[in-house]
Amino acid sequence: MSGLTFTLFNEPTQRLDLSPLTPQKLVGYGKAEIEKMELGGGRERVKVGDCFRVSGSNAETIVFEGGSRFLDRIGADMNGGTIRVTGDAGAMLGRRMAVGSIVVDGSAGPYAGSQMSDGRVEIKGDAGDFAGGPMAGEMRGMSGGTLIIRGRAGDRLADRMRRGLLAVLGGCGDYAGSRMIAGTIVVAGEAGRLPGYLMRRGSILLDQPPQELSPTFIASGPWFSAFASLLDRHLINEGIFDSPFLGEGPMRYVGDNAVPGKGELVISARQV
Repeated sequence: MSGLTFTLFNEPTQRLDLSPLTPQKLVGYGKAEIEKMELGGGRERVKVGDCFRVSGSNAETIVFEGGSRFLDRIGADMNGGTIRVTGDAGAMLGRRMAVGSIVVDGSAGPYAGSQMSDGRVEIKGDAGDFAGGPMAGEMRGMSGGTLIIRGRAGDRLADRMRRGLLAVLGGCGDYAGSRMIAGTIVVAGEAGRLPGYLMRRGSILLDQPPQELSPTFIASGPWFSAFASLLDRHLINEGIFDSPFLGEGPMRYVGDNAVPGKGELVISARQV
């Protein structure tokens, strides 16, 4: 039984909310019924059949062929199954997802993995601002699961993160881990200004010094932790890295003492 496939006809002329097209919401629906579903997000009323050619029948495996930055909320509130996007995705990819797997072959817009509580999201390109973070007015960001960004992430990565693992392989913008409550952030490549800004707990691991380190973080010497070897093993098993991330003797900084916080910022000693 082939997966349920949505092939994009043309680049959309308005933003499309694809949150209705998740495995749990499409189980039991036939092709004709799916094509008649309306997609919000813009001023005009648009149906699935106006934008996509629908094929396949297995709703547990969904494929979007031909991506676009206008395709918002892919996998939002997802609680099972798999989604693959063979192109770019728009804003709020995997927002509030609880179970399942999403893979995007291209890049994604802002708020990827926003408030996700479990599952796995992998973006092979770049991600916009507030990846793993909350929307305006919300008090928590990502609270579980794994979010992998193989390109570069924007500003405010994992803002208000509460739990989970977020790994970025191509560097990130300013204020990574801002207002972080708990969880683990791993960044390979150049990080912007003031990572860990106002963080209370949690761990941020960098393989090189950021553009600017806040003076409210205090150096506490080399980082020796059993957590390091366990994390390295997990990152390798997940296919995120091929070898240990930080190597020998990374340096640890404690903060943000402006809060005051009890988080840690760990930077590879090879680059300090």
